[in-house]
Amino acid sequence: MADLRALSLKAWNNGSLLRELLEPSGTYPRRRSLKRPTAAALLRDYAAARTWAGELFAAVGPFSLETAEVGRNTIGSNQLPAAAVFASAADEVAFAGRSREASRFVELAAGLSGLNAAFRGWALRRPLKLLELGADVLTAARVALWLRDNPEPGIFVRQLGLPGVHTKFIEHHRKVIDELLEVFAADAAGRDAEGKEELADVQAEPGSLLGQPGARTPAARFAARHGFLHPPELVRFRSLDPGLPLLGAARDVTVTADAFSTLRLPARRVLVTENLVNFLAFPDRAGTVAIYGGGYGFSSLREAAWLRDCEVLYWGDLDTHGFQILDQLRAVHPHVVSVLMDEATLLAHRDVWGSEPSPSRAVLGRLTDEESELYDALRSDAYGPGIRLEQELIRWDWALAQLGIAKPGD
Repeated sequence: MADLRALSLKAWNNGSLLRELLEPSGTYPRRRSLKRPTAAALLRDYAAARTWAGELFAAVGPFSLETAEVGRNTIGSNQLPAAAVFASAADEVAFAGRSREASRFVELAAGLSGLNAAFRGWALRRPLKLLELGADVLTAARVALWLRDNPEPGIFVRQLGLPGVHTKFIEHHRKVIDELLEVFAADAAGRDAEGKEELADVQAEPGSLLGQPGARTPAARFAARHGFLHPPELVRFRSLDPGLPLLGAARDVTVTADAFSTLRLPARRVLVTENLVNFLAFPDRAGTVAIYGGGYGFSSLREAAWLRDCEVLYWGDLDTHGFQILDQLRAVHPHVVSVLMDEATLLAHRDVWGSEPSPSRAVLGRLTDEESELYDALRSDAYGPGIRLEQELIRWDWALAQLGIAKPGD
């Protein structure tokens, strides 16, 4: 019985049972073959085979059994269950214990079709996603219809006046909204909607540094695709040189990424750090600027061509994600040099090692040989399970020495 239920649950989990409820394909009545004991198995353990068959014969369920003769020439003729036959998809759904979810699916699909008949095709392609979203899918569909009818709206997402729609809703459902919109694009152009759905997946993935300028984050790319306004990306930086002019007496400045790209600062050295306290604590140093990165998101530095003429040092957490961020930064500026991300620093701070909850397993192609060796050691747990050294836990005197910056008063 467990094997039969596993077959039905597999059909549920791949969405085929739900599709049958929405658009019958003619495959029901459906025959599910059973892996019955062979004649050799009957000889070896007749009692086990009889128990298996007895459980199926005694079962009360929405299916009928077909039998086959086994063992006539060895142990004697035995009629064993060979297949279970479900008269309808609804019967198999009930056997899988999913009738309640199936009713909800049919209800939601009807609601989608009521908004626009074209959405039926999306429901057939994404039945489990439809169930997962619940009533939110209807709201997402209303957003898709609005975007179809209002191309290039020129407003912020915050200004959408649709019931139940706010910035967080769009943030959580961008991909589904794009998929629902592609239903109309595919109909209009006669294209395969699933092929376009794959493109939407790529466009909606979390921010890659290889994205187009001006659309560096998922939210920014969504806004750009649909003609929304979007807040500009910001860059925060400090001048460590009291004589380097920025904005009056200001030495800690935040500007848009576009404005940052137009700067021509007379700096020879740039220190990039993920940690805010490190960024604020760097002492004065001639010709030097510090940039606060704050983790993944260095795409804001892409257009800053003036950085190519500077020595750029990156200081990140000494863990797998720190190396992944370094790799991404080098996609923008290949000449970046890592600091305090070496084995000597790691081993010198054993007392403050932490544990990385979800180490990266990505293959990184922009690391030096030494960096790659340490990255591989970390992701293979060579030093221990999920070892990491957060940059704020590195002794300050050690950090300044490695950065070549004297402590105040030295």
